[in-house]
Amino acid sequence: MNELNELNIKDITSVLEPKSVAVIGASRKEGTVGYAILNNLLGKFKGKVFPINPNADSILGVKSYPSIKDIEDYIDLAVIAIKAELIPDTLHQCGEKKIKSVVIISAGFKETGEKGLELERQVIKIAKQYNISMVGPNCLGVINTDPNVYLNAAFTKEMPATGSIAFVSQSGALCTGVLDYIKTQHIGLSKVVSLGNKADVNENDVLYYLWKDSQTKVILLYLEDLADGKKFLEISRKILSDEKNRKPILVLKSGRTPAGAKAVASHTGSLAGSDEVYNALFKQAGVLRVESIKELFDYAIGFVDQPLPKSNRTVIITNAGGPGIMATDACVNHGLNLVQIDTESRLKLQQKLPPHASLNNPIDVIGDAQHDRYEAALEGVLNDRNVDGVIVLLTPQSMTDVENIAEIIVKLSKNNNKPIITSFLGGPDVAKGKEILITNGIPCYTFPEESVSVLSIMNEYVKIINTPKPQVKTFNVNKNYVTELLNKVKTNKYGFIPDDAAFKVLEAYGLPTLSWGIAKTAKEAVEIANKIGYPVALKVVSPDVVHKTDAGGVRLNLKNDEEVKTSFESIFKSVKEHIPEAVIEAIMVEKMANKGREIILGIKRDKKLGPVIMFGLGGIYVEVLKDVSFRVAPVSEYDAISMIKEIKTYKLLEGVRGEKPYDIEAIIECIQRLSQLAIEQEKIEELDINPLIVCEKGKGAVVVDTRIAIKLN
Repeated sequence: MNELNELNIKDITSVLEPKSVAVIGASRKEGTVGYAILNNLLGKFKGKVFPINPNADSILGVKSYPSIKDIEDYIDLAVIAIKAELIPDTLHQCGEKKIKSVVIISAGFKETGEKGLELERQVIKIAKQYNISMVGPNCLGVINTDPNVYLNAAFTKEMPATGSIAFVSQSGALCTGVLDYIKTQHIGLSKVVSLGNKADVNENDVLYYLWKDSQTKVILLYLEDLADGKKFLEISRKILSDEKNRKPILVLKSGRTPAGAKAVASHTGSLAGSDEVYNALFKQAGVLRVESIKELFDYAIGFVDQPLPKSNRTVIITNAGGPGIMATDACVNHGLNLVQIDTESRLKLQQKLPPHASLNNPIDVIGDAQHDRYEAALEGVLNDRNVDGVIVLLTPQSMTDVENIAEIIVKLSKNNNKPIITSFLGGPDVAKGKEILITNGIPCYTFPEESVSVLSIMNEYVKIINTPKPQVKTFNVNKNYVTELLNKVKTNKYGFIPDDAAFKVLEAYGLPTLSWGIAKTAKEAVEIANKIGYPVALKVVSPDVVHKTDAGGVRLNLKNDEEVKTSFESIFKSVKEHIPEAVIEAIMVEKMANKGREIILGIKRDKKLGPVIMFGLGGIYVEVLKDVSFRVAPVSEYDAISMIKEIKTYKLLEGVRGEKPYDIEAIIECIQRLSQLAIEQEKIEELDINPLIVCEKGKGAVVVDTRIAIKLN
């Protein structure tokens, strides 16, 4: 309970493990939600069930009550399926009855518009008043297949088979489709939770419960958004670091289209679409993101009963060349290492397989192979110390004893610590063999690429759990100075602060800057240039100029006093021509940076996830190339390294075609300092450092230009 309080997580034990359930809105009429829920509960549920209907004495042979107040027994859970406008009063009654949890099936809330949203707010307030854990509204219900509970508090057609996979969905309609789909795939579930509108209980509360649930081995989530990204990250990491009770978390997140950028925004703001940010969060959380419902369950099956691979060293066994080639290509594309079996294994297989069998990888046991050849090949590779994962392919030919081969795979999988993933290509001819495999915990797919992707995702998960625990570095910075500066600084109408203030913010957090000064006149500009030393650059300082280069507000590599004077005047002229209404406050004079690679760093504060850090190749083409990566702050050293290596053009930083490598260590430190700035200075909404010039290895990096937008008071 202390951990629940620390994480601010709701205890939903009474939702999924109630001893007694009241169905408010139970009905005698078949085809109604109230009838379906009551009928499902009266199946095998181990606790007491109380129908609530003021117009019925009994329903389905069970005594009915006019209201929840008329029941003398204690109620753990109330499932509510009545008109939306009646729910506030009903919820008050549940609170007075001291019911711990409710599941509101009814629709008619925020999904219907403003009136429904106001009703939902009212319901949330009542639930909080009585400390009720509320699932929904607008949901399918909840299911627990644990034989000790056997709860079906949902309006599904039937109960799913008992299994080890938990499915949590923000969409109730998707739940019904999934429950129908898994019947055809012989997949069992441990828990099903339809979240609906997530007015109270959300994915974080359920995630925590499933972490502690002994029946659940794999957690599947279908989400349209996250209620609290920071909390999701924290709980996911706790599950990942729990060696005794670690569980893979697979997420299908819909809504991949980036949110529209504001008309005037930083580069970071326009590039940090919601999907990129969620991708970053899932990577940091150690969560596996998938692209479809099919992938969600294909991968889950692989995790349920198979051991995790120790490495990506893989062998393919096949009875046909074509599927073997397809699997080979898929392995290469998914990063699996196709290894050769050792000499000892090869000699043994030569004695058991026909001379024309191929002992390379894939091992081809030839089209007329029966169970004895599959047994010899599979036994050989499982005993080979070079092999950590096996993919077994089968095509049904006239002499193929499919069921016997399946039985052999099942036999050899026992007491084996290497994953076996199979693909039996075909339909009716292989159906019985597939059923033997699946019912005995051996994943079996229709096509080779599917089996390869499953083994690949298992290897990806192994890499994740072997990743060092993130350590966030804290630097000695002038936090109070920046806080005071941001509280009193004047902004333009978009929230951007003056350039000199932006540079002072970065300097206070130890980010490397060039020597600079602010000039109101050409004479002042010359004096500053002489003080900091030539060559210099001039940049317009104006609240109305968003992109300085586009407005002709930048002059570079000025080498003497005359060039500074001329450039000072030409900047005023150019900016006025491009933006006649622009107010030019001053000109920044800045030391020219040495040559190096231009990159961009940035901050974007997401409403649900908090500050997000961006890294990528910088310069004027950043929004064209869009070669950037993201992480949610705080960013550890490992996160920073991953961000850098993630971009497509990372090789450019390592040095190509005779170039010396660039100072990646300096970038790592800048990312971490920027992360600390984002966490400690909550007023910062958006920030660009573009470019940060990175010099050769060991020679550091410098900020050339920056823009900071803060919350408008």
